[in-house]
Amino acid sequence: MLDYLIRRVLLLLPVFLAVSAIIFLILHLIPGDPVDNLLKVGSGPDARAKIEAKYGLDQPLIVQYGMWLGNVLQGDLGTSIITRRPVSSMIAQVLPNSLMLGGFALLFSSIMGIILGIVAAAYRDRWPDQIIMGGVLLGSTLPSFWLGLLLILAFSVQLSWFPVSGARGWESLVLPVLTIGLGGMALVARVTRVSMIDAASRDFVLLLHAKGLSPARIRLRHVLRHALIPVVTILALRIGWILGGAVTVEYVFARPGLGLTLIKALAQHDYPVVQACLLMLAIAVMLGTLLGDILQALMDPRVRSAMT
Repeated sequence: MLDYLIRRVLLLLPVFLAVSAIIFLILHLIPGDPVDNLLKVGSGPDARAKIEAKYGLDQPLIVQYGMWLGNVLQGDLGTSIITRRPVSSMIAQVLPNSLMLGGFALLFSSIMGIILGIVAAAYRDRWPDQIIMGGVLLGSTLPSFWLGLLLILAFSVQLSWFPVSGARGWESLVLPVLTIGLGGMALVARVTRVSMIDAASRDFVLLLHAKGLSPARIRLRHVLRHALIPVVTILALRIGWILGGAVTVEYVFARPGLGLTLIKALAQHDYPVVQACLLMLAIAVMLGTLLGDILQALMDPRVRSAMT
């Protein structure tokens, strides 16, 4: 198992390098210049050249990338061009809010998705299954920013149950968690249903019925355990995607986090902040993938035997 873990971590290194290069190049190729936000009206070419030299923007892209990557590997994410604050301190200030939002959204989508998937599988092709799968299909197709606006209109403006924006108290978490979690819940419910139906058709289930075990016990203690293997893998993969999905949701709810910081930095062409935010999201996806592979190896004996 240790050898497998080492191999998986080593495989992430070229992926990290490729992702970092793509992030750096795409950001520098889009239109716009952060120096324009720093120049005073009527400033001449000398002032522009001075600012570009200060932040290393006058160097070739390959040199800028090498300097940036070297600093990142040392834990230095650079300094914001606009606010002139260390990017690492800016990320550290807002990252807990994003992690809290993503964590509760993942927990909500996991619990509700598994429960709905179990119920749908138990009532396969009957009206509870049709209702759940219809609702799941609707929830998975709704854009998160549009759903967030609807929830704000219904529960904040009309009913005044929850705050419209901000990050004060647990009340401010409810609507953003629902907005992100409903899409994930739909995916988990579909995967759980298919896995439960597949596991219930295996030979060992017939043997358990022959031994006289109750259907509920077979479903919850034996079938569910086998069905959770792909579900856990999907949940681990969604760790990074949930943080990525929080970008638009944080903007809709004006919630201070990684997403709102990223959007503001994009509008100002603040290269170091945008690069750091995108890199954090990419690392979250890679770590989620690694965690999914490890959990699958721990839960599935076939994967463990393939590693030896």
